[in-house]
Amino acid sequence: MESIIPQERFDETVLSTEEKQRYARHLTIPDVGLEGQKKLKSARVLCIGAGGLGSPVTMYLAAAGIGDIGIVDFDTVDFSNLQRQLLHDTKDVGKKKAASAVERLQAINPEVKVTTYETRFSEENAEEIAAPYDLIIDGTDNFETRYLSNDLAVLTGKPNVYGSIFRFEGQVSVFAPHLGGPCYRCLFPTPPEPGQVPSCAEGGVLGVLPGIVGCLQANEAIKLLLGIGEPLVGRLVHFDALAFRFREIKLRRDPECVVCGENPSLTELKEIEFACKMPDSNNLREIDVHQLKVRMEKEESFVLLDVREHDEVEICKLSESVVIPLGELPDRLSELDKDAEVIIHCKAGGRSAKALAILNEAGFTDACHVQGGINAWSLEIDSDVAHY
Repeated sequence: MESIIPQERFDETVLSTEEKQRYARHLTIPDVGLEGQKKLKSARVLCIGAGGLGSPVTMYLAAAGIGDIGIVDFDTVDFSNLQRQLLHDTKDVGKKKAASAVERLQAINPEVKVTTYETRFSEENAEEIAAPYDLIIDGTDNFETRYLSNDLAVLTGKPNVYGSIFRFEGQVSVFAPHLGGPCYRCLFPTPPEPGQVPSCAEGGVLGVLPGIVGCLQANEAIKLLLGIGEPLVGRLVHFDALAFRFREIKLRRDPECVVCGENPSLTELKEIEFACKMPDSNNLREIDVHQLKVRMEKEESFVLLDVREHDEVEICKLSESVVIPLGELPDRLSELDKDAEVIIHCKAGGRSAKALAILNEAGFTDACHVQGGINAWSLEIDSDVAHY
C-alpha cells in the first residue's frame, strides 16, 4: 500500500541529528528507516478526544515522531479519569484536558507540534478543524461524535481509525471507503435505542483496556502513514480482556449506505438527533441539589428514584432512594406509585432526564429530575458522598 502522506510534503522533510538519535530504533527497521521516519515527521494526525483512548494514541504517536498532532477536547480532568487516562496526572485535576495533553506530549517529545481545539466537535467546525490533517482517530465515547467523525472522514477522503471500549471488551478498525472498505454506518446505519448504549449508561471500563485498544489504534495509524503492512480496512478486531482473546470479523461495504453507498443521500455534514441524546429540557421539570436538600430536611413525602446501575449505587447512594436502573425502568413502572411525587436522580443528570421523559409518557403527572445528579450533590452539598 502507498503512504497517505502527500509526496511534496514528505520531500521537504529532514531529520536533525538529535531526531536521528531519538528515533534510532525506527531507523534500523528496514520497513521504516530514514525515509519512513521522514514520513512520520511530515504526518498530520487529528485525534478526537483526549481521554481513555486519546491518551495512549497521542502518547505513542508523539513518541513515534508524528510531526503534527491535533487534539479536540473541551472537557476538564476529573479524579475518575485518572484510572485510565494517562495523559493526565493528579495535579491536572480541574485543568482542561487539552492543556494537560500538550504538557504531557511535549514532555515526551518536544520535537512534535501539538495543536489543541478546546471546543465541542460539531457540524459547524468539523471540516475546518480536520482540513490540515491526513487521518482522523476516533477516541470518542459518544455516538453523536462517532457518527459525525465517520461522515467527515468519508466526505473528505481521510481514513478513520476507530476504537471503542466497554468494561472488558474493545474494538478496533479502519473505516476508509476510499481505500476499498466500509464506513461505520455500513455496520451501524442508525444509532441505538435508549437504554441499550453502554457509553450512555456509563457502564465502566477496566483501566488498562483503553491502553491496549489505543495502542492498536496508534499502530494502525502509523501503518497508514508509512504505507506498510495490512491496515484494518474491511476488518474489525474484537478484544476480550477477560478471556485474552482476539477475534477478527470481516466487514463488507453496504451499497445502500447513506454516506458511502452507491447513491448516498448524506452528502454534507449534519448532526442527527440520536436516541442517546438528552430529551428536550424545555418539557422536563427539574430541581437542583439545594432544593432537594431542603425537601429532604423537611421530610416531605416523595419517592427518590435512583436510575443508576447497581454497581454505581455501591459507590455512593442517597438515603431512602429506590434503585431502578434506566434500562430496566420501562418494564418496572408498576413498582412506582403514579399518585406519589417522584424525584429522579442519576450520576450527572442525563439518565434522570431520560427517565423523567419515560415517566411523563407513562402518565406520571408529578415527577421531576435532579440537575447535576449525585455528583452535584457531592460537590455542592456533601463531600462525603463520593464523586466518580
